[in-house]
Amino acid sequence: MNKKNIGNVLELYISIIGKDNRVKKEKIYFQDGGIQEDKFFNKDAKREILLSSLYSYELALNNNINLEYGVLGENILMDYNPYQLKIGTKLQIGEVIFQISMNCPMCKYLSKVKSTLPQLLKNDRGIFAKVIQEGFVSKEDNIYLLEQ
Repeated sequence: MNKKNIGNVLELYISIIGKDNRVKKEKIYFQDGGIQEDKFFNKDAKREILLSSLYSYELALNNNINLEYGVLGENILMDYNPYQLKIGTKLQIGEVIFQISMNCPMCKYLSKVKSTLPQLLKNDRGIFAKVIQEGFVSKEDNIYLLEQ
């Protein structure tokens, strides 16, 4: 299997029950079901992990919406725009192999931030992936596109 370096991890986040804001981490262990200490662990196999790009935040900023990183709900913020990747595509990030499972649908959560945000980011909020090979991902890890 060939792998092509396509980017880097900028930030890592988890959602913890009882906390409104996402918690920033330097390193996270990903496993089947997602992230064990995350409140969404083992809730939906197609929505285990949310990958978002710096592109989403830049798109919002270009429309006069300044967002803090993490507000889009991502677990992994990267400097690569993965939104054009097809369902089934595999990425290696750190020790983990992820498989793209679905595009992130437009959601009402973003309208709490700004009413125009869901429509603006309807195709550019993120993509969901499931964990194929467990392991650690650290901030600044390389992201590889796995080609068969």
